[in-house]
Amino acid sequence: MPRYHQLKEILRERIRSGEWKSGDLIPSERELSELYGISRMTARQAITDLVNEGVFYREQGKGTFVTSHKITQQLMRLTGFTEDISARGQRPSTKVLSAEMLPADELTAERLRIPVGQLVFCLQRLRLADDEPLAIERSQLNFKGCEKLLEEDLEQNSLYQLLESSYGIPLMEAEQELEAGLAGEEDSRLLKIALDSAVLYTRRTTFTDRNQPVEYARSVYCGNKYTFYTHLKREQLFAS
Repeated sequence: MPRYHQLKEILRERIRSGEWKSGDLIPSERELSELYGISRMTARQAITDLVNEGVFYREQGKGTFVTSHKITQQLMRLTGFTEDISARGQRPSTKVLSAEMLPADELTAERLRIPVGQLVFCLQRLRLADDEPLAIERSQLNFKGCEKLLEEDLEQNSLYQLLESSYGIPLMEAEQELEAGLAGEEDSRLLKIALDSAVLYTRRTTFTDRNQPVEYARSVYCGNKYTFYTHLKREQLFAS
């Protein structure tokens, strides 16, 4: 068994035994190499593998930490971030990074079924749970009067609840795509994770009760703090 793989199992056992708990800072590569008589490159490879697997996470300038329990979002119901986090007993919060009316690019126009260049409401938010950054959401919305969202307090109010209660827009269903990726410079800075850390990208189009698209959202989630869950059922095939 390769030495880096042996080290991975040792580090896992320190978590399983309770010696290391969620949020604990683990020893540095140098300390691990001295403790176990291995090279720093071997220690780095073991840690990197466990970061990619979501067991550890890195914070720039601070070190590597044991990952907390992941937040699980089910993919069977249309919910917003505020609903998801509140349902788990955590405190959701939002920081609005930008809110403005901008012309729709080609992809946004296709998803929202509008002409290219039509003005849409563009909202970029940092989403947090218990003050810990989890996701960056970039939403683009189109409906009559969407410019009024510029006047709303979107840090204190749920966007989906506002749409349904104040604007009379029922949100009925959505199409969502997921993709694995690596954090770029802006995402790593906002999410406070290392550059090239594992992240989950989502693209979601949300529809009203008349199958009219109202929102196209692109989001990036911390890969070591978030997981998505769905239930799959195989159709029964009957021979004739």
